[in-house]
Amino acid sequence: MNARIELDQYLEQQQHKDLLRFITCGSVDDGKSTLIGRLLYETKVLFEDQLGQLEADSKKLGTQGGELDFALLVDGLAAEREQGITIDVAYRFFATDKRKFIVADTPGHEQYTRNMVTGASTADLAVILIDARQGLLPQTRRHSYLVSLLGIRQVLVAVNKMDLMDYSEEVFNRIEADYRAFAAQVGLTDIQCIPMSALKGDNLLEGSANMPWYQGPSLLRHLENAPLEAVRSGAAFRLPVQWVNRPNLDFRGFAGNVAAGTIRVGERIRVLPSGQQSRVAGILGMAGAQEEAICGQAVTLTLEDEIDISRGDLIVRADAPPAVADQFEATLVWMGEEPLLPGRPYLMKIGCRTLGMSCATLKHKVNVNNLEQLAARTLELNEIGVCNLSLDQAIAFDPYGENRDTGGFIIIDRLSNQTIGAGMLHFALRRAQNVHWQAIDVNGASRATLKGQTARILWFTGLSGAGKSTIANLVERKLHALGRHTYLLDGDNVRHGLNRDLGFSEADRVENIRRVAEVARLMLDAGLITLVSFISPFRAERELARSLAGDGAFLEIFIDASLELAESRDPKGLYQKARRGELKHFTGIDSPYEPPVAPDLHIDTARESAEAAAERIVEHLLAL
Repeated sequence: MNARIELDQYLEQQQHKDLLRFITCGSVDDGKSTLIGRLLYETKVLFEDQLGQLEADSKKLGTQGGELDFALLVDGLAAEREQGITIDVAYRFFATDKRKFIVADTPGHEQYTRNMVTGASTADLAVILIDARQGLLPQTRRHSYLVSLLGIRQVLVAVNKMDLMDYSEEVFNRIEADYRAFAAQVGLTDIQCIPMSALKGDNLLEGSANMPWYQGPSLLRHLENAPLEAVRSGAAFRLPVQWVNRPNLDFRGFAGNVAAGTIRVGERIRVLPSGQQSRVAGILGMAGAQEEAICGQAVTLTLEDEIDISRGDLIVRADAPPAVADQFEATLVWMGEEPLLPGRPYLMKIGCRTLGMSCATLKHKVNVNNLEQLAARTLELNEIGVCNLSLDQAIAFDPYGENRDTGGFIIIDRLSNQTIGAGMLHFALRRAQNVHWQAIDVNGASRATLKGQTARILWFTGLSGAGKSTIANLVERKLHALGRHTYLLDGDNVRHGLNRDLGFSEADRVENIRRVAEVARLMLDAGLITLVSFISPFRAERELARSLAGDGAFLEIFIDASLELAESRDPKGLYQKARRGELKHFTGIDSPYEPPVAPDLHIDTARESAEAAAERIVEHLLAL
């Protein structure tokens, strides 16, 4: 019976311990995995079979001459063990009598920066390891900059491998001074430096007799006593709605995790972006009804009024709302294999909302080794840049420096659905607050009715030489003969005026199609049947054009011709120039063409004449 009581007391104690999330980072071979492995070993969270496996692996794969190699507890990938480096982010849990911990072992190599950002995104504290033999290295500076950028304010600098430097106080003091000088440049001020040896255990759990000159806390004691972030608890109330809970006709609640602040029953709230207001009628938590919801709790709010609230909306205190905007300055960390291209449509996921986004202007990228700002037109894998973003809907937000939950976001590729970037909102652009839609009385539908037609966009896409311009010209002639009001936007013709400043790089091609899609939308609003004849090689930009046109108004017409057939025609001699290397980024030769997956019309010009194709397109259009 006593044993059962002791177990219940132990479980109750564990349940109410607070949790510290931290990361370890630094340059390659600074001892991050060894440090975590040693912590797991010393805090006795390993089972007997894990210890047995560690002993076997240490003899087979270890680097400590048969002694326990604690890094093997964390470096789980075969490639990591073979190379002796960390590639992926490894998460481990351990606990002491005072606190629970989740630690992320993040990669040191520059090419795995995106993995480090992933591990740091939820951390309260960063442990930055420095090899006492090496001092500050470029990756030390890089990771410190990223730590500051991602809003981690507490830094523990572990000057490791002091045993290899005879536990020299002079070495430690020099490294600490160098680090504090650099940290001040990136805005890090809450810093604790600890001399240690992860391998030998010096200053890991308790003070080390080998370094009596150091009187500060050991690494584990500092982690146990590090204050958890209190800023969000005192901030204005923020509840991103994750779920509208409607189990029956008599109950309607709005569930989510409180991202900041507190709210009490009876207090007035505002729902954004709609701006509707009400009062809190009730708060349901894990244990049932409660009077107050605080930061970090998962709760369901019920309101006094029946107002429209959906997943992705933000419930805030009525007297302290955040800003609402659709254009921002933001910092991006690019994680995609393909570069960020300004003007290309992407998806942004912020909180529980997913909406369309594009980078309007890339202002600069940052060389994180020396903090230099560099001019750039694109962002490559692992690069960091500052840009202006445009969204297709307004959102409520807080600057990332004030609230990670309402100011941080990820970027998703529209086609592959892969996460390709992470970002931090700085502020809304002033021009977004000064530019508004002007109400007009005559709309697109009335203009089309006056012309006696239904406005459409016919988007002709295909390789150069496939026959797009020829067929589009024939289609316009036939529509003109039928009394339809049309306009033809041709790729070459537009480059003489509107797009004369653009070249043929991938970024320029994206901007070329973005501009044409916007012009086509204006012509659609004018009530015209607009024919657009462009190679438009990328699916993402064609999908952007379709989304701008709206449902049913956009017809994608794939003018299909094999590369061999298109090249044999070569009416402008462009393929010959590309083959000779005189014309770079030419579609089909050294730049890809992404054919439509499900076009509205598929024209095979190897089997169908231009005249027959034009006739079929007109018949299809008139039948809609």
